[in-house]
Amino acid sequence: MKIAIVKLSSLGDVLHALPVAYALRRHFPEAHLTWIVEARELAILKDHPDLDAVVPVDTRLWRRLIWRPAGAVEVGGKLSRLTERIRRARFDVAIDLQGLIKSGLLTAYTGAPLRIGFAFAHCREPLNALFTNRRVTPPREAVHIVEQYLSLLAPLGVRAARPVWELPSDPRAEQRIEELLAEQGVKPRDRLVALNPGAGRPSKRWPVEHFARVAERLAVEAGARVLLLWGPAEETMARSIAARTTARPLLAPPTTIPELTVLLRRSALMVAGDTGPLHLAAALGTPSIGLYGPTRAERNGPYGPRCRGLQSPNGTMGAIAPDAVFAAALELLE
Repeated sequence: MKIAIVKLSSLGDVLHALPVAYALRRHFPEAHLTWIVEARELAILKDHPDLDAVVPVDTRLWRRLIWRPAGAVEVGGKLSRLTERIRRARFDVAIDLQGLIKSGLLTAYTGAPLRIGFAFAHCREPLNALFTNRRVTPPREAVHIVEQYLSLLAPLGVRAARPVWELPSDPRAEQRIEELLAEQGVKPRDRLVALNPGAGRPSKRWPVEHFARVAERLAVEAGARVLLLWGPAEETMARSIAARTTARPLLAPPTTIPELTVLLRRSALMVAGDTGPLHLAAALGTPSIGLYGPTRAERNGPYGPRCRGLQSPNGTMGAIAPDAVFAAALELLE
């Protein structure tokens, strides 16, 4: 059986969906599993043990090109070649985990006789349901998005007892991070706590002064070595936190996804807003605290028994008290 998983983005959402691949592989060990994903999120799926193939698409590039006369022709050619490649695979099943019109179109392009997706009321864009022919309403107890994704496997007779993540390791990334930590004087017995101040939207970012207060208390009261993580256009925030503390936290270098994976595996705790690195830490089994304002922690929080989602009382990130975050951090560390 040939199965296509359609989950394009973002990093955190792709991570939330990974247990679907694990469950399918265990239930259908001989199946050929293909994941269709945005090019920017390709790195998290590269060499994944449960996948036979990954098909990258770049809808972000298409949106930039489509408004230019020559660009529209280029997009048409790219889409035509992608459609041909997907059709050639002759999928038996396609599972749309995204719930958007664009993911629905890609699901339809597979030509799979069985196309599974969410029911109208559960699609992020209700018109998505027009492109599927088996629509699932997640059970009431499936509160978290991880559980909702897994509920889409019910038409295939797959019922996962619990979500499981498989994330490959990269020996070269491990060596580079080991050398980096040794250069910074971090010893194997040191309690490394990662803080990630960035997020995809400003409304999901916790104030840097709050991060600085927690960093100071972690270093002074919990004896932790604080590691500041940052992504594209986020270095200024990390440096601002470092400048506000006396504890001299470590500033991470630019990292690839495999290198970030190694850092988070090495960490005793991760504190971040609703962003990809937070969910990567949770998937690795690292104790994690997610800070939530405009999004719901119960649905989108870090998943796992050693994870906590702290919800803002009024929907704004600034209303999450640093003292409450430190208390949760101390509980998980202990």
